Amino acid sequence: MLPTLLLACCAAPPTRHASAAPQGEIVEAGAYSPALEGRIDYRIYLPPGYPGSTQRYPSLYLLHGRGDSMTAWAHVKNDLDVLIAAGKIPPLIVVMPDAPWSGRGNWYVDSAYTGTDHPGRPVETALTRDLVAAIDARYRTVAERSARAVGGYSMGGAGALRYVIIHPKLFAAALVLSPAVYHPLPPKDSSTREYGAFGVGSARFDEDRYRSLSYAAALPRFDPHFPVRVFLAVGDKEHVNRAAEDASHDLDFETAVVYNKLVRTPGVAADWRVFGGGHDWDVWQPAFVEGVQKLFRRTATPRD
Repeated sequence: MLPTLLLACCAAPPTRHASAAPQGEIVEAGAYSPALEGRIDYRIYLPPGYPGSTQRYPSLYLLHGRGDSMTAWAHVKNDLDVLIAAGKIPPLIVVMPDAPWSGRGNWYVDSAYTGTDHPGRPVETALTRDLVAAIDARYRTVAERSARAVGGYSMGGAGALRYVIIHPKLFAAALVLSPAVYHPLPPKDSSTREYGAFGVGSARFDEDRYRSLSYAAALPRFDPHFPVRVFLAVGDKEHVNRAAEDASHDLDFETAVVYNKLVRTPGVAADWRVFGGGHDWDVWQPAFVEGVQKLFRRTATPRD
């Protein structure tokens, strides 16, 4: 039976302590990207039983935050093992790409910045075209949108939100945790402006470029023939912008705006949660556990 990503029921989160659940395996590998003319490094979680199986599995792509690396997602490995063992999600292949470009502040977009410090790279094209194709060719995934989701936290949450809106033929769902998105423009001191992700030529940040790549610009163009589900989560103690004019850019506020825009977009279903904690794994860990159950039906099974 083909796995479906939508309309899961949630139970209590599994314990975060080490368990006797069958263990999946995390391995490191790489894929050549024609867009980058170079390698994309990634970690990949292969579910229990994968090596001796002939089945195909749904896939989840996880994007790390600014300044972090693919190793950050080790936090959720035990949760995946426990949820799979309990039958609360189907066995998944989970891809965790490294994103070192633009000084690890690329916001997962194709950058037009040409500065000599960290010239922009076509990161979005590399990940959504080249990496997905390489993973589907190398591993036993169900290579269909209905069995593929994307997630991320902070900068990665912004990337996951963009990808599910811009590429609904590729991803049917997104797990969006504390997304570093700002509407209509980021605050003056935001790191969004510092790394060239939204730059043009020698200018490190271009307002028109930012607006054109924002989720708000993408939503009116969303194709409802490819419906998606989004699970949004944020902490109640996220960073507070001290300048009064930037209060609306606090991430709890911005995430509420995202949710209200999503639920008014035909073809988009969304859930929104606020967890106790700040911009860290005290929020992202329980949000991941609840969100991955929301997006992957507990009744879904791998396909032969």
